[in-house]
Amino acid sequence: MGKINGCLKCLFIFFNVIFAIIGCLLIFGVVKASIYSQQLSAVGAPGMAWVWVFAIGVIAISCLGIYAGSSERGLALKMFAGFMGVGMIIMLIFGIIVVVLRNKVRDNFRSASSDAVKQQMDQEEFRKMLEQIQQSAQCCGLVSPKDWGDDIPASCECKSSGSRSYGIFGSSGCSARPQGSRGPNQIYAETCSDFIITWTDFFFNIVMGFFFGFAVTALLGLLVSLLMVHQVKRHDQGGPTSMAMKGY
Repeated sequence: MGKINGCLKCLFIFFNVIFAIIGCLLIFGVVKASIYSQQLSAVGAPGMAWVWVFAIGVIAISCLGIYAGSSERGLALKMFAGFMGVGMIIMLIFGIIVVVLRNKVRDNFRSASSDAVKQQMDQEEFRKMLEQIQQSAQCCGLVSPKDWGDDIPASCECKSSGSRSYGIFGSSGCSARPQGSRGPNQIYAETCSDFIITWTDFFFNIVMGFFFGFAVTALLGLLVSLLMVHQVKRHDQGGPTSMAMKGY
């Protein structure tokens, strides 16, 4: 018979396997999102290094939990409990940081000056990304259509037969292109800044829920691991006593 309750042990190992898989998925997501990290960091969003550290930490602690649960070693369980306590505090701190970063990115977009936008528009990757956003969200320019200078791209063209056109962001009115510029006669009146702010808020809300959810999970992991430590300790202390009684 093992030192730890069988159901508790299986449940503990199962959840650690799940979190190890989540860590692998996080690494996969970071690799996919790294192509946009430069553009996001330009408007105040954090880099991807902290996500790498978090993902690797999740995998490492999950592997420690799997080993601690399967081996039923008190020292490994105590180490896991310590990591859970520290992890809970870190997740709470990260959740608060994400709230601050969300407000910072939102303010940077809303207060973006024409000079700052012009510097970004000089980068080919940023221009391609903005064109993709314009096609899907039916908007034109980051702050205004004048961000494109004298050459308005075809992605700004408003093809609605009426006064409004509908896209994934909602409705967007049509307006004439700026005087002295080349391109479509009718362009989307809405700028892409509101669209980007909406989706960055959505992304940050998910991340906030992720961190605060991990904080709650870490608290539960701490409590369960402490219970398992107690069971191992009670088993080890009860062993010599039961053997001595057998001798009599």
